Amino acid sequence: MTATTTPDLSRAAAELRELLGDRLLRPADADYPPATRVWNGAVDRAPALVVRCRDADEVAGVLRVARRHRVPLSVRAGGHDWAGRALRDDGLVLDLTGMRDVEVDPAAATVTVAGGATAGDVVAALRPYDLVVATGVVRAVGMAGLTLAGGYGPLCGRHGLALDNLLAAEVVLADGRRVTAGPEHETELFWALRGGGGNFGVVTRLTYRAHRLPAALAGMVMFALDEAVDVLRGYRDLVADAPDELTVMAGFLPGPAGEPLVFVCPVHSGDDPAAGRRYVERIRALGTPLVDQVAPLPYEDVLRMFDGGMVDGNHYLLRTRWLPGLTDQAVAVLVDAARRVGSPYSAIALHHFHGAASRVGAGDTAFGLRADHLLAEVIAVWAPGDEPGPQREWAERTSAALAPHALPGGYPNLLAPEETDRVRLAYGDNWARLRRAKHRYDPTAVFSAVPTLPATTGGR
Repeated sequence: MTATTTPDLSRAAAELRELLGDRLLRPADADYPPATRVWNGAVDRAPALVVRCRDADEVAGVLRVARRHRVPLSVRAGGHDWAGRALRDDGLVLDLTGMRDVEVDPAAATVTVAGGATAGDVVAALRPYDLVVATGVVRAVGMAGLTLAGGYGPLCGRHGLALDNLLAAEVVLADGRRVTAGPEHETELFWALRGGGGNFGVVTRLTYRAHRLPAALAGMVMFALDEAVDVLRGYRDLVADAPDELTVMAGFLPGPAGEPLVFVCPVHSGDDPAAGRRYVERIRALGTPLVDQVAPLPYEDVLRMFDGGMVDGNHYLLRTRWLPGLTDQAVAVLVDAARRVGSPYSAIALHHFHGAASRVGAGDTAFGLRADHLLAEVIAVWAPGDEPGPQREWAERTSAALAPHALPGGYPNLLAPEETDRVRLAYGDNWARLRRAKHRYDPTAVFSAVPTLPATTGGR
């Protein structure tokens, strides 16, 4: 690094101390270790500075200091990216986790959330009004991160991805300017934010369309591994004719003794309970259920179903494929992977993309795949101190075996930082426009978020 690009951390720290006081953290500070720890224990990064911001003005001030003193940075909102891109070695972490305000407008059926709010924060605030927003499946995940690159979840069929429900976003650009992006202002930035991730600025507020849903018929039905082929084939038939109101996950989760079980998780958000029950009966008939827990649930409790699946501090590696459907060959790959799993924590999830999400035009947002499909998520997990090699190999082998049955690219929120070729394929015809937006709003590549966009210029 030349003298003209060497970060001046000392001066940056002095100015940040004046701006933020004890909300600037350095490695010697007592609060530094928890501030640089994320849920994935495999992530081990050592930032030089951590700044805990309270509002957009402070975010703007921090960005100006970082720019003036050439300090590289990362942004931590929910901090749930498995690869740990919220933390940057030797850089500055702009921490939004204290910015978790949620403002509900029940008359307008909208909700505005601060940049560090989690899905759990939002659904809890909406629950008294019988309102919901489209989220992912885990309450601890940050709304900003899951929205900006996609947001598959239980309401995908009825209300689309999380990003399809975004109405406006307040963004602080790299030079400290604050702008609001929406259908009538900064429209190109608004287009890019809906799928392109946090690669254009720091998103400090997001406004969403909310939907009335007092309860959903939802739960978990689990079967023994030796019934997995029949269950997954039946799942294939079920999702092929599922209405918008029914979105169904499936896959493999550890059982009580760590043994892999095949699961089917329906969420029926329609107004006709009898219709939902008919689909649940179809699921029960796929085999002999070992677990059968389906009932009307508030949406907040729907998300609680996966609270225990991802334990903070365990080590994680994720791989992902987009499947156009579940062919018999893909079923065989998935069942073989479940039989070979060597960890009592690892899992495979299939997320159902259909309905409202598939009726959005391919060029209407930056998100690149609008055809019906299944998102396969291969989750390798091992305890701290365990040998990572076998679990990493299991995930890589499973991903490679699924590749011949998969679509190009993959879900950008789950792709590894080094998988930039697959990121490009994921955006398809939207890639050139997305790169132009990156060059327009962040020409010096200050922001490197999920997905990782290569630091090029222009439309290349």
